[in-house]
Amino acid sequence: MFRVTRYVKSLVEPTPPGHETGGPAPKPPGPVVIWNLIRRCNLTCKHCYTVSADIDFKGELNTEEAFTVLDDLKRFRVPALILSGGEPLMRPDIFDISHRAKELGIYTGLSTNGTLINERNITRIAACGYDYVGISIDGLEEMHDDFRRRKGAFRESMHAVKLCKEHGIKVGLRFTLTQQNYEQLSDILALIDAHDVDKFYLSHLNYGGRGHRHRKQDAWYRMTRDAMTRLFDHCRSELERGVEREYVTGNNDADGPFLLMWAREHFPEQVEALEQRLTHWGGNASGELIANIDNLGTVHPDTFWWDHDIGNVRERPFSEIWRDARDPLMQGFRQRPRPLKGRCGECRYLPICNGNTRVRAWKVTGDPWEEDPGCYLTNQEIGVEENRERRVVAPYDAIQSIEL
Repeated sequence: MFRVTRYVKSLVEPTPPGHETGGPAPKPPGPVVIWNLIRRCNLTCKHCYTVSADIDFKGELNTEEAFTVLDDLKRFRVPALILSGGEPLMRPDIFDISHRAKELGIYTGLSTNGTLINERNITRIAACGYDYVGISIDGLEEMHDDFRRRKGAFRESMHAVKLCKEHGIKVGLRFTLTQQNYEQLSDILALIDAHDVDKFYLSHLNYGGRGHRHRKQDAWYRMTRDAMTRLFDHCRSELERGVEREYVTGNNDADGPFLLMWAREHFPEQVEALEQRLTHWGGNASGELIANIDNLGTVHPDTFWWDHDIGNVRERPFSEIWRDARDPLMQGFRQRPRPLKGRCGECRYLPICNGNTRVRAWKVTGDPWEEDPGCYLTNQEIGVEENRERRVVAPYDAIQSIEL
């Protein structure tokens, strides 16, 4: 996750001379865990990475097993836990699991489509003490309902935002950028302001689940660049007006180098300090500081690597699985630098980006260490031969139409 507000604020309100931070912040003792507690969902969204449906999936962890996992996560000093699905509110014991996580002192977020949050359960949701509730929005009403394949989903989700705000719950909107909804980004930013939403997460489309099938609808490189520029400009404008909202992005760590380029235009005197901060951040952390547990208890390097298993919590504790260094993919994730090929291996921004998410390269080529077809930076920008062709190009017309 790339914390846009943190870095833009460091430009707008630079640290006075002599007060700069030293080296990188110490790494957390364990990874942030995204836990897909249930695969069942009341929606069938076009870009779902879990390919969920409104049916029961056999073999999911029961309450007792979930509590055992939580105890192990606490002992492993996992800094944050995101409860996801499917739709986690469809799990009968979701509030029991949530209360247990909070009792253990784990930062706990809820990732939901929002359609099941209503007046009947908002009090119970508030009582869980979630540190954050994230609700997915894919555009304005018509666009969102089309993506979610359900009429009325937009209004239900925005009503959930209203209820969360009324009950003092930190709430955010998650927006997956695609070719279809790119033009509505400004409308979504206005929507966030109108509803005083606390956090906005812009996710780049990743090739997992139905997201793989719909990769032809990924935003074009130039659209992505424009969207990120608008997000940086918007965040800056709010900060300069005294509004500090949390903007973050995910699934494309080229956002870090692109912010550095944006800063060269707007804050040239702060570029050196920003580059140092971004290098300390270190880019993609899949398989190292990000982990995933699916509904069956299988552990993955992150939520988009459901095709790659590294163990199951029914057979071994998560902490033991995560410490196991024998898996070749995990070894590659934890190398610095990673064993990258092509443009990614030669990129001048590798210390910042760390090679990006890797799953796009694997989905397109079968090689997780090939260059990332989703990187939207030019050859000139990343310091490779300007006239060389990409070795890996995602097979969709939108990308192929863009000159790099």
